Amino acid sequence: MSQGINVRGYLSQQELRNAPGYPSQERLARGPIVAIECIEEIPCNPCEQACPQHAIIIGKPITNRPYLDEDKCIGCGLCIPQCPGQAILLIDLTYSQGAASVAFPYEYLPLPKEGQTVRAVNRAGESVCSGTVIKVQNPKKNDQTPVVTVAVQRKYATEVRGILRSRGRESG
Repeated sequence: MSQGINVRGYLSQQELRNAPGYPSQERLARGPIVAIECIEEIPCNPCEQACPQHAIIIGKPITNRPYLDEDKCIGCGLCIPQCPGQAILLIDLTYSQGAASVAFPYEYLPLPKEGQTVRAVNRAGESVCSGTVIKVQNPKKNDQTPVVTVAVQRKYATEVRGILRSRGRESG
């Protein structure tokens, strides 16, 4: 095997397609939905508890991989900052004509600013395209895990997993 989490340290497209928390192409095309990139059988369930729509199911045993009920997910993203493994993002292929939005946890300083142009990266940390920060959420309930949303060209939406960290210093 020449790809995948055990060899390269990040998920392959095949591993994503086989993950019970990753949405289908049909559901992605209908609007905002979370993508749960959790493929490990570990004792964890904060995402299940965070979902007000009960769209994420772990059940018993607690080591089950998260299952996403595509019909129940409304794309609220409340589960994103609750995942200790930072394995959840929100993808909206319908954000605007030609552009998609991708929201993900971001625990670096300084936080990007709305309107800022950034370099979007894939799961391997490689730059794939430029993006524009459209939202930065960091309420107390996120427990110090900000969620950054960027607009990118639609063709990169399922590749983008984060942004390059700014080299600036946080002031104050």
